[in-house]
Amino acid sequence: MKYPKEYLDEIKLRLKVSQVVGKSVQLKKRGKEFIGLSPFKNEKSPSFTVSDEKEFYHCFSTGEHGNIFDFLMKTKSLTFGEAVKFLAAEAGMPTYKFTKMDTEKERRFNSYKNIFKEYSDYFHEQIFKSENNQALKYLEKRGINQNIIKEYHLGYVPWQNNFYEKIKAKFSEEEISLTGLYYKNEKTQKFIDRFNSRIIFPINNLTGETIAFGGRIIKESSFAKYINSPETEFYKKGRVVFNLDKAKALRSEVKEVVIVEGYMDVVSLFAAGIKNVISNSGTALTETQIELVWKFFSNPIICLDGDQSGQNAALRIAEKLLVSINENNKIYFSILPQGEDPDDFVKKNGKEKFVDFLKSKKIIQSYIWDTYLSDVNTRNPFEISKFEKKMKSICYGIKDEVLKKYILEDFLEKLKNLTPIQNIKKSFIPYAKRNFKILNQTKQLYQEKNHFSKAEIKERSIL
Repeated sequence: MKYPKEYLDEIKLRLKVSQVVGKSVQLKKRGKEFIGLSPFKNEKSPSFTVSDEKEFYHCFSTGEHGNIFDFLMKTKSLTFGEAVKFLAAEAGMPTYKFTKMDTEKERRFNSYKNIFKEYSDYFHEQIFKSENNQALKYLEKRGINQNIIKEYHLGYVPWQNNFYEKIKAKFSEEEISLTGLYYKNEKTQKFIDRFNSRIIFPINNLTGETIAFGGRIIKESSFAKYINSPETEFYKKGRVVFNLDKAKALRSEVKEVVIVEGYMDVVSLFAAGIKNVISNSGTALTETQIELVWKFFSNPIICLDGDQSGQNAALRIAEKLLVSINENNKIYFSILPQGEDPDDFVKKNGKEKFVDFLKSKKIIQSYIWDTYLSDVNTRNPFEISKFEKKMKSICYGIKDEVLKKYILEDFLEKLKNLTPIQNIKKSFIPYAKRNFKILNQTKQLYQEKNHFSKAEIKERSIL
């Protein structure tokens, strides 16, 4: 039986090649790769290399080459199935159990991705045709040249094209329907292309296979500016991150990745030379998505539009994701000036200014504190009370108990220093203690000098 590709990809995602190979070969870091003595041949000088970025090992002495499954099969004499079971356990995944349903699902996925590939290839060619030059001109006006168009395999879907007739000759109506690329007009009973008159952005899974599209209209109209593929059996918006298949190649170079709001922002920043950039896929960023991002980048920076809706979205994301942070995986926020998005900013100011802007990022808990505090009147006890309760409730959700303790302590310390009353009280305590001590000393001297008892002093109200 054949293992589903998604299952094997998940194992490879959880286990680095150096992690698996390093258990039997002593490896040393050299640049982006690791080197060591070949496990396939006795040698004195290392000729064996491992690349986590490219997910393979290579032995220059023997020509042996492969992934983590190949390594175990060749060094431990395991079958492929045994290697998969061993590494699945190592990755903390359950053993895969085959059913007839799995076989059928694999068949459906093969049809699904093949339809998407043909659709993507066909409409990528259309964007360069003279009759569709309005799409090319639009992208060029946005600073997207033909090299970037090819890099991202961008396409254009002309109005009333005949691609459905072409694809119907190879795949069944049911298979085409499962992709969500077409919907049926109830009156005419004809299939309509969902992305008519739009530039399309292929949305890929981690292995670079197209499983959905984002579409951008190029002329002002009453239609939505952006649309996305509907959710399908193989595409869940809350589990996919646009451009992560490309950006993950940089994981050995940087810990940071910029998370922006839209496909055009990603492509525009990439065109400006900022390649560690990704975006969510038409929904608010989810815990599942951030967990996926953390597998490659420990310090993502969420950079949303500077308008009010962008700032509101950033705050909602921060509250939702704070619960998941830990000592190794953090989240930062950089909110652009009012009225600007990443695309606008980088075009106006260039790559270096954008990189400098990102340096002013705020860690997630500070971003939440500062954002809520900006709307609080610190002289109003009701507002301060509400603010304190809000900060505590947000903090209580953090899953990492130790981290929760210290972030809560930090919040409470800030609350103590927040208002003038608190500050006066804080400064008054040592002053009061000092004066109380002097008062007691004075009473004692007065008592000794006049031979009064403590009761007499109290009765006469002396001092």
